[in-house]
Order: sequence, then structure tokens, then C-alpha cells
Amino acid sequence: MKRDLISLLDLENQEIEKILDLTQRLKKNRSLHQDLLLGKTIGLVFQKPSNRTRVSFEVGINELGGNCVYLGPHEINLGVRETTSDVAKTLSRYLKGIVARTNSHADIVDLAKYSSISIINGLSDLYHPCQALTDLFSIKEKIGELKGLTTAYIGDGNNVCQSLMLGASKVGMNINIATPKGYEPNSDIIKTAKSLAHESGSKVLITNSAKEAVKNAHVIYSDVWVSMGQEEETKARIEIFKNYQINKELVSKAHKDYIFMHCLPAHRGLEVTESVIDGKHSIVFDQAENRLHTQKAILVYLITNSD
Repeated sequence: MKRDLISLLDLENQEIEKILDLTQRLKKNRSLHQDLLLGKTIGLVFQKPSNRTRVSFEVGINELGGNCVYLGPHEINLGVRETTSDVAKTLSRYLKGIVARTNSHADIVDLAKYSSISIINGLSDLYHPCQALTDLFSIKEKIGELKGLTTAYIGDGNNVCQSLMLGASKVGMNINIATPKGYEPNSDIIKTAKSLAHESGSKVLITNSAKEAVKNAHVIYSDVWVSMGQEEETKARIEIFKNYQINKELVSKAHKDYIFMHCLPAHRGLEVTESVIDGKHSIVFDQAENRLHTQKAILVYLITNSD
């Protein structure tokens, strides 16, 4: 039976733990499972450009012994050149799995619905589960645990925020989210996260105060204020988000041994100052490297369970 990763809701709590443990083993030994994808091809169906997602998946697939086919927006324009269902059914005859990076989350859902192979959400407008699993691994790697910690996410309540919120709630980590009014995460996802947090013994705080969110936090997390497709809003967003910059004054309110995280690319001088992102508390490039190891673990876990 095929396994998909559309959001972290597709994984049981113990499955997240297994993926994080496997990530640790794969990072320690990059030749582990080097024949798992031998003779198998994974497709990257991308409607948006990418640096970390594309390179980390391509390298990871190669290190697992597989082949990779990149299909950019000019090769496959889901729902325009042909229906998403037809794309899913056709590619299922050629490939072992698909990593999709789409504009609309509905396209990811349709790919999973109509394909007979594993679909991995490499980013949609609603979720970024591969990034969230990487983030959980990175926090555990640096601090040694997840349960009981507090992560403060400051900025736009976007796909990265929403996946991190679900992940934190599942593993028992408190998460404080500070956004400008009107830029909070999706209300239904907040409701789901709070329900998961209740079960795991953690808390979800949604606030408009960055200072409230970072108070005594072990992790401070930021993302861009202007995501791909929002370029026309740049001037307005810079004004709206100006009080949500991660700077020396704000981080002084966090735990003394806090770590700073950013999924990159970063706009230095906007959502974060250079003194923070280049400072001793920043783990952003370790976090970026961990995309490779975590995504290899995702591929191993999903495809092993699909064979």
C-alpha cells in the first residue's frame, strides 16, 4: 500500500519519532541505504523554483542509489496543459514516487488521489512538511529533546509556520506564534494543532506580540515576510511586519541558550538582522544541511512501507 506525505497529519506521532531517529543514522552514515532506490526513479514536479528543496532531494535520491527526473513548470503545468489526474496516472507508470512543489495545495491532494505511487509534498501554499520534519530534527539535534521546549515563530502565518505548528503540537513542544493582525495561521489548522497539543501536553499560543512570543523561548524561528507570488505586496508587507524583525533587542528576551532558525532564503535586514543570523546562536546552515538527511529518511520510510 502506497504512503503519501501531504501534511504531518499523515504521520502518527511514533512515525515522526522513527523518521527523526532514521535521519540521525543517515546523517552519521551517508552511505546507509545506498541501494534502496537502486533501479528506481523519483520525479520532481516543481511549479516553483527552488534551491534547497531541489538540490537536497536530487542529492538524497542519488545517495540512495536512485535516479531523479526534474519536471519544471514548463514541462508540466498542472491543470493547464493537462489535468492533474492525467499527470498523476501517467507518471505512476514511469516513476516510483513524486516530490511535488506546487502553487496550490489542491494540486498535491489531486496528485495523491489519482496516483498509485508515493506523493511527497515538497511545498504547497498550505504546508511544508519536509521543512517541519527537518526543523524538529534540527532542534532535537542541538538541544537534545523536543518535549517541553518552547519555540517562538515570528512573522507570517504561512505554510512553514502551519507545518511547524502541527509538528510541535504532535511531539509535545510548545509553540508561540506572533504575527501582525490578519496574518495569523489558518484558523482550522490552529484548531487542529491545539487539539493535538492538548493530547501531547503542550500549548499553542497565537499572539500579535513578538515580545510575548519570544519570552524565555528556547528556539526563535523566522521566515521571509514576502513569499513567492506575493511580490506585488512587498512594500505594504515591509511596513506591516516592521515590528516583527528578529534583532538583538528581541532575542534578549529569549532563553539565554536559545537557537535561531530560518528555513532560507533570508532577507537580511528585513525579517532578521545580520548580527542574529550570523551570530553564535544561529543554526541556519546546519538546518539547511539537515534537509538532505531528513528527506532521505522520508524517502526510505515511505518507499519501504510502500513496497
